[in-house]
Amino acid sequence: MSARAPLVIVGASYAGTQLAATARELGFDAPIILLGEEGHAPYQRPPLSKGLLTGKTSVDALALRGPGFFADQAIDLQLGRRAKALDAAARTLTLDDDSTLGYGWLALATGARCRALPVPGADLDGIYNLRTLDDALRISDALAHTTRACVIGGGFIGLEVASALAARGASVTVVESQPRLLARSFPPLMSDYLAGAHRQRGVEVVLGRGVRALSGDAGRIRHVELDDGSRIACDMVVLGIGVQPNIELALEAGIACDNGILTDALGRTSAPQVMAVGDVANTLLPAVPGCPLRLRLESIQAANDGARAAASALAGSPQPFEGVPWFWSDQHKLKLQMAGLPMPGDQAVVRGEMQSDRFSLFYLRGGVLVAAHSVNRPAEHMLSRKLIAAGARIDPQQLQDESVDLKSTRSSP
Repeated sequence: MSARAPLVIVGASYAGTQLAATARELGFDAPIILLGEEGHAPYQRPPLSKGLLTGKTSVDALALRGPGFFADQAIDLQLGRRAKALDAAARTLTLDDDSTLGYGWLALATGARCRALPVPGADLDGIYNLRTLDDALRISDALAHTTRACVIGGGFIGLEVASALAARGASVTVVESQPRLLARSFPPLMSDYLAGAHRQRGVEVVLGRGVRALSGDAGRIRHVELDDGSRIACDMVVLGIGVQPNIELALEAGIACDNGILTDALGRTSAPQVMAVGDVANTLLPAVPGCPLRLRLESIQAANDGARAAASALAGSPQPFEGVPWFWSDQHKLKLQMAGLPMPGDQAVVRGEMQSDRFSLFYLRGGVLVAAHSVNRPAEHMLSRKLIAAGARIDPQQLQDESVDLKSTRSSP
């Protein structure tokens, strides 16, 4: 192994682990130190709000890499270590035990944390966040004593948790402050479909209502009090009101931040030899008409792809990732798969019957396919990613007509 100063990676989830693995794969031969704040070895997060809560996925099945991977790749995985200060000029990192690490390159994969709900009663027992494995285990244990649950927040995590709790036999209410579900990600047509899908499966969905307070007795949650004076009885609350990026380490070191740590397409920040990858990174995107110049994408795909791009820069063969963003969500027996970045004003075309729970919603911008949302149609999702990447122009009537083979419609702008 080289005697060069090490690559130190702060954060051992998807992005940090992928960065270490790909750097080795591409021939990066300096020492690699991977710091994880949790005591668990790197694990998969999507099953936390899906299979783990329903009991379909075991903790043993969550490992991101096999037990011998890190040693085999000469990656020094250190768990239970938290970085508390960064000196970018001296290229040193101070840990929570006041020890210091020098680095040749530093990668911040610090992720994000759950937003707090700033209302009275937020400290009662029976109120949970879901971000980590320990969070999921606490919720799963509490379900044995839960009959009525309230999920505050109608985003992806909130809706996945709601479906998992309902599958475990709880009576579930979702409270969303916006007038529709997933308002930042979905057009009204998809929002309305999802609200109906949850209601049909026994989940009560309350829209356009804020939470005024959480109340209880004997120190335990009993009611969620809404801003219209109504109350929802419950013995468990799960908060799903979004996350905020963990930028403090970078911000205090003088690194440019704005809704995350600002990076170029290779993960490089404003500080020399410092990268940022994963949920904490606000990354420069390929130029696409009608889309933002940069975005902080909270997805496994974005974390892995961003880490691979950063690793290519470390290995001396920089290759920015320019693929189509994609994401998935499992809710009840619905597999939602999303590709591309739809924007207000895009033409929406439905293929299939929405009430059948098997359809795709395609988005055209200037006649070009730019995004697609599919429900229980994985083959169309995979094809849509290729069509979007190709900048395909497809006649809306062909998109809508299920007798037309979409593979035959591919064309360039």
